[in-house]
Amino acid sequence: MASLIPATRVVVKIGSALLVDRASGDLRSDWLHALADDVAWLRGQGVDVLIVSSGSIALGRGVLKLGLNTLALEQSQAAAAVGQIRLARAYEEALTPHGITAAQVLVTLEDSADRRRYLNTRATLGTLLGLNVVPIVNENDTIATDEIRYGDNDRLAAQVAVTVGADRLVLLSDVDGFYSANPLQDPDAKRFDRIDQITPEIEAMAGDAGSGLSKGGMKTKIMAAKVATAGGCDMAITNGFAHNPLRLLQDGAPSTWFAAQDDPRTARKRWIAAMKPRGEIVIDAGAGNALDEGKSLLPAGVTGVSGRFGRGDPVLILDASRQPLGQGLARYTNVEADRIKGCRSADIEELLGYPARAALIHRDDMAL
Repeated sequence: MASLIPATRVVVKIGSALLVDRASGDLRSDWLHALADDVAWLRGQGVDVLIVSSGSIALGRGVLKLGLNTLALEQSQAAAAVGQIRLARAYEEALTPHGITAAQVLVTLEDSADRRRYLNTRATLGTLLGLNVVPIVNENDTIATDEIRYGDNDRLAAQVAVTVGADRLVLLSDVDGFYSANPLQDPDAKRFDRIDQITPEIEAMAGDAGSGLSKGGMKTKIMAAKVATAGGCDMAITNGFAHNPLRLLQDGAPSTWFAAQDDPRTARKRWIAAMKPRGEIVIDAGAGNALDEGKSLLPAGVTGVSGRFGRGDPVLILDASRQPLGQGLARYTNVEADRIKGCRSADIEELLGYPARAALIHRDDMAL
């Protein structure tokens, strides 16, 4: 059975029903402060923590007195704009007493569908974690339309987990796991402690109904599990209503764990290696040795650039004899890469006319 410890990076998804009291529309402040205790405890164990949080629309609609009926798109966006400020402030106030800095990160589906935006998101989240910050991620409901929406934070959380290479994803929900049927309707419904593979039979057991202020039902959680486990991340569904739900999960609270199909690094490397390359980068022997040592590819070691590619596109890495060494995601366009090939990282800004990243291909975006 998986657990939160040992883990290196954990993504925690929090549903609206946990954060916001359905009757009053108020924030459940005591619960959030107890969750902050859990976050501080995990970080004390050396675990990176990211939070994917619903709640902005639920908080905003209470302030704007919009009631519990289905909102029009414009009303949802207005509620999100009002609620997001309160949500970010609530996390800041809960985490600050523990000496933890929080950051707000708003994304849409386009940010993961577009490779350039995906790399930007990955780099930003990685930098925040490196600075010991806890990112609070939410869908940018203020600007998102149906065409660019995740639609639920279960799938968003899974995408975030894969993006940052997390090894655990926890969906805190209003149910304590995955059941063979709806336990509210079927007294014989069985909860699964562990699911090693998401079969068609498992998918067929998932229903559509959400509850309260939340939008995600069990079907979205299964979809999230498929994304997370394919990306090398174990995923848990557990009831989050009690205080300190992460501690309770670690101590064996009822839950369902979905087993990762691989480790995050291997899954990412396989994904990169399977892409169709858009161009080629030829490197010298010194750069080849650096790659063998696990280092990033710097412009100084590049001797040739061919093909047409954009930032985030896959490119082949070739040695001086044009033998393939691997593949990676370029951090520059082919025009930029050709302009800075062979130069020192310190000279990139002068050559391009704007500040840019030191590596042409980062080691985390490379499959050798």
